[in-house]
Amino acid sequence: MSIRTGQHFVRMKSVLIIQTAFVGDVLLSTVLFENIKHSYPDASIDFLVKKGNESLLENHPFVNKVLQWDKKNGKYRNLFQLLKYIRKQRYDLVLNVQRFAATGILAAFSGAKRIIGYDKNPLSFLFHQRVKHKIGPDHPDIHETMRCNALLELVVPTPITKPSIYPSPKDYMAIAPYTSEPYLVIAPGSVWFTKQVPLQKWISIINRLPVDLPIFLIGSEKEDAIASALIESLPHRGQIHNLTGKLSFLQSAALMRGAVFNLVNDSAPLHLASAVDAPVIALYCSTSPVFGFTPLSTESHVIEVEEALPCRPCGLSGKPACPEKHFNCANRLNELKITQIVWDKLSRMGQPAKVDQASPAKRSYLTLEQTIY
Repeated sequence: MSIRTGQHFVRMKSVLIIQTAFVGDVLLSTVLFENIKHSYPDASIDFLVKKGNESLLENHPFVNKVLQWDKKNGKYRNLFQLLKYIRKQRYDLVLNVQRFAATGILAAFSGAKRIIGYDKNPLSFLFHQRVKHKIGPDHPDIHETMRCNALLELVVPTPITKPSIYPSPKDYMAIAPYTSEPYLVIAPGSVWFTKQVPLQKWISIINRLPVDLPIFLIGSEKEDAIASALIESLPHRGQIHNLTGKLSFLQSAALMRGAVFNLVNDSAPLHLASAVDAPVIALYCSTSPVFGFTPLSTESHVIEVEEALPCRPCGLSGKPACPEKHFNCANRLNELKITQIVWDKLSRMGQPAKVDQASPAKRSYLTLEQTIY
């Protein structure tokens, strides 16, 4: 692999990609592996992630080594130990996919032959090349994978625009007991409160779905509380199963891949679905698709509040509480529109479905139920 520097070419054998943010950010940056290997199959690619996210890259055929930065225990001591290791590798190319000073230090002082990062990084003046970071309502057509690829386009072509992860046969075996019949997956939680569909809205959505359609709730152990609350609030539905904290990232992705649909917040499971091309319905509360974190699955739907709210979006990331205290961006999501998408697909599949006689679905979908039967 070679890169052009002025009128000369430098032999490219090793690459380091730095992305130590959240799970979704790591997933979307995997598009870089795909594009590098597409053009240069012999390149060796290392990937630096926050400790805890490394299992996303298990089985990835294009990753040589996953480096981990432990941010919780001795954050800055570990940062400079990493820097010492990185400098010894003498990478041909370092791509910094973040805009913050800590990763700027790792990139700027890496000793790499070529360092590329975003102009918003405070240490970008030490990079060899800087790329303008474009995000927000003024750039609604720019997806995060396009922002990642913008770094790499200075080096190689970037025809691949979708991320990828690779669940193993063992991962598929682990979820096989759940996949004997059509099912839904719901990821009800989020790190941020204002990115998370409220409990009562999830209850309303589930009550409008076929009562005999199995539903699997996924997420980390931190989402167990909302998953348990959902099940306790729906005692008449015996087909809801709490798998929060029980599946690995890759097992969750394998389960999502086979689902009729995955109902997710604007959070990590949305990007898990994209990375395995799983059918998805993405629900946006306080954030907005204009930030470029939309689903990339072939079969995907975006749901957001239908009225224009002057307070939305209230930020690029979520918040611990609604600043306006009404949370209308979530409470006014149209659950009928959401569940209609599921019912329509079941109808196309020719899948018989029962409606809970006491639920709103009985009234809302009587005609559709008669069509299915």
